[in-house]
Amino acid sequence: MSADATPVPVATRAPERQQQPLPFARASARRAGERVPFFDNAKYLAIVLVAAGHAWEPLREGSRAVTALYMLVYAFHMPVFIVLCGYFSRDWHASTERLARLVRGVAVPYVVFEVAYTLFVRWAGDGPDRPVSLLDPLYLTWFLAALFLWRLTSPLWRLLRWPLPFALAIAMLATLSPSIGNDLALQRVLQFLPYFVLGLLLRPEHFRLVRRRAVRVLALPVWAGALAVAYWAVPRMNYAWFFHSESAEALAAPAWYGPLMTLVTFGCSTVLVACFLAWVPGRRTWCTVLGAGTLYGFLLHGFVAQGAKYLGWYDPAWIRRPLGEITVTLVAAAVMTALCTPAVQRVFGWVAHSRRAYALPGREHGFGHNR
Repeated sequence: MSADATPVPVATRAPERQQQPLPFARASARRAGERVPFFDNAKYLAIVLVAAGHAWEPLREGSRAVTALYMLVYAFHMPVFIVLCGYFSRDWHASTERLARLVRGVAVPYVVFEVAYTLFVRWAGDGPDRPVSLLDPLYLTWFLAALFLWRLTSPLWRLLRWPLPFALAIAMLATLSPSIGNDLALQRVLQFLPYFVLGLLLRPEHFRLVRRRAVRVLALPVWAGALAVAYWAVPRMNYAWFFHSESAEALAAPAWYGPLMTLVTFGCSTVLVACFLAWVPGRRTWCTVLGAGTLYGFLLHGFVAQGAKYLGWYDPAWIRRPLGEITVTLVAAAVMTALCTPAVQRVFGWVAHSRRAYALPGREHGFGHNR
């Protein structure tokens, strides 16, 4: 991932040729604590798409265009995060120190926000008798549970000769198993697993390849084609396949659909992830600093998204017209941007972040710091 995208080559010379810096060099080759702007930019842009997708949920009914955009975004926005989490888990090992950091950076926020969301649901009247259960993730907390489990297993995937086919086989089998319950969002853990393993297999040169000009140009017709296919598929396909949260049986599909759709969605999502990363700025921009606060935006915006529905903000008729849909999108992006700011990071840093946290937005977590 370079490019304006690729950084300007350094003017130092080697014996007969110039040397170009590696924009995705390992941390040992970079200054201690230095963040890579590309990854923070990617996190911020992806988290804004998460907010937009949640804002579009109440607008899907009666709008084929909104539903098509919703399907397109859901095809790749979580895979982007999961692939990057895998990439930064390549060297993770189960030492006492790292396990402690994983607990502080992922498990603690999971517990705090699971309790907070449960109390919120009770207040909103959506589940007044719902007990606090750490085994049944609410709303967005499923991702923290999944990240905890994925990272624990990351050393095992390095022992396999063909880890990605093995992970795909597990995901395919999960779609055949309706008996897999909601405990720790296990269906999602297993069905999204191939994206995490893909990230484990990536190297800096793969990002440089994606950032080539030819790939960026090719990404434009791919995006146009993907949007056209999504618009065509709205009345013909159940977009819940991209949620990776149910078995084939639960989606009222024949059992053989599950493994097939696992491969189809993995292929589509991987291509869209590459196209997305191809256009993420590689230089420092106004939004780079916000990339460090994506965990805050991710966890906190759920209260806003759910509260907007409970409080009737979608009730006015104009909200479901083009101007209203655009307004909702812009408001969602603005709210998410505000929730990623350093001010919010300071207020909620006691729970969602520590200097050595392994959660979504920290320096040494699965996303921001190029270790």
